[in-house]
Amino acid sequence: MPAYLIVDTQIHDTAAYDRYKALARPLAEKHGGEYLARGGALETLENELWSPTRLVVIRFPDMAAARAFAEDPDYAPVKAIRLGAAKCTVAIIDGM
Repeated sequence: MPAYLIVDTQIHDTAAYDRYKALARPLAEKHGGEYLARGGALETLENELWSPTRLVVIRFPDMAAARAFAEDPDYAPVKAIRLGAAKCTVAIIDGM
């Protein structure tokens, strides 16, 4: 069953975040990740619990693959770039 890694991102250092994007994509793809949305137009229809800023959605083959990407030792220095460039909320959800 596919799993989706969903990230809401508030970027404060665009240049560093651009570096992060270039480095993160091949690592996500290494774990079977496919980007479905990456910061495109966003329309919030309801926001009682959450007001998203910039959404990224990556489909993985399953929860294990999504976690493997997030926990990959090669991703750790790339994640550090993201943490320095943006504030994020990251979630993984089982799909259908």
